[in-house]
Amino acid sequence: MAFPEEEQIPWDDLMRLIEEMPLDFTAYYDGEEFIGFTIVYPRKTFNWFWYFAVREELRGKGYGQQILTHLIERYKDRANILDMESPEQPCDNLEQRRKRHAFYLRNGFRDTYVYRTYDGITYTIMMMGEGTFTQQDYDDIIQELQQFWWPDDDIEDKEKG
Repeated sequence: MAFPEEEQIPWDDLMRLIEEMPLDFTAYYDGEEFIGFTIVYPRKTFNWFWYFAVREELRGKGYGQQILTHLIERYKDRANILDMESPEQPCDNLEQRRKRHAFYLRNGFRDTYVYRTYDGITYTIMMMGEGTFTQQDYDDIIQELQQFWWPDDDIEDKEKG
C-alpha cells in the first residue's frame, strides 16, 4: 500500500478502530480487482482524510485521481484535511513525497504550515476548503483518536511498564 511499513497501523487494529469509531471506510475495486481503500474521519468542523491508499503496482494509472475526486465530491460539505510525510524532510522516498504533495496541490489542497513529528517522521497538514487549520485542531484530533487507540486502562499499563 501507499504507506511505508513503519507508518502502517496493523490491520487488526485498523479494523477494530473502524468498528469502534465513527470512521467512513471505503474499499475501491475495478471490476473484481482490489485497487485500494480510504478512511475518512468526519468531524463537525472538517473531514480528515486519514488513509488514502492505492496498491503500489496500480499507481500512475489514474486510480488515485478517481478516488480523490470521489472523496472531494462526497465530502464537499465542509473543509477537508489530510496529513502526509513532509516533502522537505530528508528521507529515502523524497521524490515520492514530492509527487504526492504536488498531486494534492493540483487537486485543490493547500499547505497549512502546521506540522507534527511522530517517530522521527515529520508530517505536513494540507487543507481544502474555507477556514484555517491550527496546531490546536491537530491536537484535538489526536486526543480524540487516543480515546480509541489507547483506552484509559492501556495508558495506565504503559505508564506503569
